[in-house]
Amino acid sequence: MAESPSYKHRKVITIGIVSELTGLSERQIRYYEERKLVFPERSPKGNRKYSFADVELLIDIANKREEGVQTFEIRQDMIRAKKKQERKALLRGEINARFGIQKDR
Repeated sequence: MAESPSYKHRKVITIGIVSELTGLSERQIRYYEERKLVFPERSPKGNRKYSFADVELLIDIANKREEGVQTFEIRQDMIRAKKKQERKALLRGEINARFGIQKDR
């Protein structure tokens, strides 16, 4: 049985609320989606839905933009961080398999 995501990762917040929470305009939020920095889900009617984690990410992006960091650089940093996280998970899995360690659930 699949575990449901924590409240922080559930995509339930509309773009209007995200705009209020972050101080970003809806256009800025859509732009960050176009630049592949944030990935909202779509409701059956096509409305964007964000999570609290997305809100935190958008605030982080806005802060970096205020510091002069370009969206391309932010995206590259996100890709590097994801690859690093994947390598760590792979290594952790290999170590656990080697030593017979099972993850508790």
